[in-house]
Amino acid sequence: MTGAASWLVLASGAHLGFQLTVTLVVYPALADVGPGRWARAHDAHSRRITPVVAVVYVGLLAAVAAALLAGPVSIGTLVAAAGAGWSMLLTAVGAAPLHGRLGRGHDEGLVRRLLGVDRLRLIGAVVGAAGAVAAL
Repeated sequence: MTGAASWLVLASGAHLGFQLTVTLVVYPALADVGPGRWARAHDAHSRRITPVVAVVYVGLLAAVAAALLAGPVSIGTLVAAAGAGWSMLLTAVGAAPLHGRLGRGHDEGLVRRLLGVDRLRLIGAVVGAAGAVAAL
C-alpha cells in the first residue's frame, strides 16, 4: 500500500461522507423551505457549504493527482479518479449554476433538478470510494 493510495482512500471516504450528508440531510432540508423563507435559507446554505465544498474537493483533487502521479496506476485508481471527476464535473456544470439561479428566487422545478444532479454526484462519490479501496 502506497502513501498516495492511502490518501486517496481517506479523501474519497471524506468525499463520500460529505456527499451522503448533502444528499440525505442538507438538500432535503433545503427543499422543504417554502418560497417565503427561501432567500434567507438559500443564502445561509451557500455561505455555510462553500468552505466545506472547497476543503473536500481540494483534498480529493490533490489525492487523485498524487495517486495518478505516484504510479503504477491501477484500475482502482482510474475508477476513483473517474468517480471524483464525475462528481466535480456535475458540481461545476450542474449544481453550481442551479444554485446561482436559485439564489435569485425559489423555483420548485430548479429545486427538483438540483436534487437530481445531487443524486448523480452521490453515484460518483460511491464509485470513487469503491475505486480507491480497490486501489489498495
